Amino acid sequence: MFGKVRAWSRRHEKLAAAFRVAPLAALCLILAAPLAAGIPVPFGLAGYLGLSAGLILPLAWRDRPLTSFSIIALISFGQWAAGVNPLPANLAVLVALWAVTYQCSFRWALAAGLVAEVGVFLALVNWDRPTFGMFFSGSIFVVTVWLTGLYANTRRRYLESLEERAERAERERDQQARMAAAAERARIARELHDVVAHNVSVMVVQADGAGFALDSDPEQARLAVRNISKTGRAALAEMRRLVGVLREDDAASTDYTPQPGLGQLEELVRGSAVPARLRVGGVPGELPEGQQLAVYRIVQEALTNALKHGGPGVHATVEIDYGSELVVRVTDDGRGAAAPRSPGGHGLIGMRERVGMYGGAVSAGPRQGGGFEVLARLPMVKAA
Repeated sequence: MFGKVRAWSRRHEKLAAAFRVAPLAALCLILAAPLAAGIPVPFGLAGYLGLSAGLILPLAWRDRPLTSFSIIALISFGQWAAGVNPLPANLAVLVALWAVTYQCSFRWALAAGLVAEVGVFLALVNWDRPTFGMFFSGSIFVVTVWLTGLYANTRRRYLESLEERAERAERERDQQARMAAAAERARIARELHDVVAHNVSVMVVQADGAGFALDSDPEQARLAVRNISKTGRAALAEMRRLVGVLREDDAASTDYTPQPGLGQLEELVRGSAVPARLRVGGVPGELPEGQQLAVYRIVQEALTNALKHGGPGVHATVEIDYGSELVVRVTDDGRGAAAPRSPGGHGLIGMRERVGMYGGAVSAGPRQGGGFEVLARLPMVKAA
């Protein structure tokens, strides 16, 4: 309720100011009726209305509570100095006191409260027979208004802190969503690198082979060209799938083609441009599709590296061992440590991130006696 009233007063500041002034102004006008009927007063009806207006109108300055309170207090002090008895409009002091305690800091609220207490004391000085009970009663009004304003101030600050926290939490949530989207895009970029690097390397090697066999063995050249076409189509299809994920505004391009897994390893090894063989040990278990995809990509990246860095005549061996853990080993008999390093590669980084998702580890490096080895160990995670 309090928050709704505060929000409404923010949207309709002029109306809120009128509502603050109207009740006290109406009271003054009602009590002015006896004056119009001829009841004598020291300063007349015009003076009564003018002084009342001077005390009430500053209440409309909602955004300047200290200025409003100061003006009303000074007018009240001048009224006391002139010997004019308190009027109903002097209640504006309490309204302005509440505004100061509600909107200003505690030190200003304390100062305003002390000024109001001095005003109560001065008003009783001019009274015919002032008593301590009268001062106590007036002080009760001042203290009640002062404490009410402090409570409202505390509640207002609390609500503002809640709003600030909610806004900050919303900004942090949006930032985390953007970070997650960026991480996902980076993952897709690495996925695209693995796919394109492997398929393009296969196409280059097969194109070179077709060029050499064009005159001597036309049938072999035609077979190589068909393989190039098949590999290129597969690469394009997978690139469209991955790039389609990056297009947030193209929901219709979503492809539900299953991801490759352990069942496609034999086809991957058989279709590789590097002569390779596959060895499987142990009893295969039902692994999650994500883990199967990780194994598939690791083998794909290792064969691509063998093709790129192993040198001419390189052969590779892919070993999959199912036991207490899943062991993936890809070795080749290429140049090993003598192979030139290509800057900017992301293959090993992608392998480590894929294996790390399932609590595994991967190592890659030259073997003793020549060649290169990629070794990955993953825990056997049962499919849900």
